[in-house]
Amino acid sequence: MSRRAILAAAIAIPVAGTILRPALAQEPVVYAPGGVALGGYDVVAYFTEGHAVMGSETHEIMWHGAVWRFATPEALMEFEMNPAAYAPQYGGYCAYAVSRGTVASSSPEAFVVRDGKLYLNHNREVMALWETDVAGNIARADSRWPSVIGR
Repeated sequence: MSRRAILAAAIAIPVAGTILRPALAQEPVVYAPGGVALGGYDVVAYFTEGHAVMGSETHEIMWHGAVWRFATPEALMEFEMNPAAYAPQYGGYCAYAVSRGTVASSSPEAFVVRDGKLYLNHNREVMALWETDVAGNIARADSRWPSVIGR
């Protein structure tokens, strides 16, 4: 077996078993454990800083049923003026999972900004799988979203 096949098998076992689940019930539009989108990370910072930056409880807003936190009042204002420009694709659920017709949690550290859009994945290993066919995975995820969350 090649290293790529071994890696894919090692990642697929937890992905197929417990991380991903079919969208049998209606999921929230935004992946927000505890009601906080992206675990409290500032979505604007992905675009302005190029990395994950923790937001603050002093700079937050409610949008699409979740609390969104920002590191600065300026970032909050940017989001408030145009949330669709900064919000992650697929509500912040794992982009690779959505491309496969399922939902999974995402990690604020496993991200990429591509063509002005933020994509999150479950972890960096899953992100590596997603990156083997970015255009195809985006096309598949776009065609399956939002039906995978029951909408």
